[in-house]
Amino acid sequence: MNMSIAIRDLSTLTDYRSCVELQEAIWGAGFSERVPVALLRVSQMLGGVAAGAFDGEGRMVGFVFGLTGIREGSLVHWSDMLAVLPSYRNQGLGRRLKEFQRAKVLSFGVKAMLWTYDPLVAANAHFNINVLGARPVAYVPDMYGSGTGSILHGDLPTDRLVVEWDLLHPAQAAAGRTVPSEASLPVLGSPHGADQVADGAPAVAIAIPADFVGLRVQDDQLARRWRLAVRAAFQRLLAQGYRVTGFVPARNGTHPHYVLALLGAEGA
Repeated sequence: MNMSIAIRDLSTLTDYRSCVELQEAIWGAGFSERVPVALLRVSQMLGGVAAGAFDGEGRMVGFVFGLTGIREGSLVHWSDMLAVLPSYRNQGLGRRLKEFQRAKVLSFGVKAMLWTYDPLVAANAHFNINVLGARPVAYVPDMYGSGTGSILHGDLPTDRLVVEWDLLHPAQAAAGRTVPSEASLPVLGSPHGADQVADGAPAVAIAIPADFVGLRVQDDQLARRWRLAVRAAFQRLLAQGYRVTGFVPARNGTHPHYVLALLGAEGA
């Protein structure tokens, strides 16, 4: 973990402009969902968080942005964006930004944080579910539309999982935690063949590609089939009362996969 990186609130026009530039560097200059300087600044006046990670020379290398509001009668924080430059990834910086955000909104009286991520990106699934302990609560097809202008999204539907993070009791991933492997469960989601029968099974796996970002570049049509197959699997299982209970990274030749358990089943 690179502790020489300082994390702090954005506070100057230079900070806000650097954050906009960082968004464009990561998602592309044509990214339609870019958060502008004015909104970054105003959000901080109303319980929002706009913070950056800065290297020893004061260069912004990552940021987090979110808004605080009311959901179903309770105060919650919506974490809209978190990004780190590629050369600074896998150093624990994403987690430090998230923990900074958590501490900030806890001081406002917020007890839960929500955000979205692409369910086909295995690294993000692992980080959100296994590292932070966030809990998937909904699947939203094409949440941001298929024309965001982002080099990362391309023309694919922007399906997203919504996760909720309990800020008072953030779960820590237990080393060596036992989670059923794909090989022992009915498997849904793969576009390569028919889904296995899952109705009524206590636990089910939804497989995803090992490297969806690379797959989208190499074979856009196969990436689209993965998107639609995983969408159908999630919608089908969630409608039947299943919930996500874990995520298993790729191992022993299996696909990375979500584990879903039927509500009311033993251990669910």
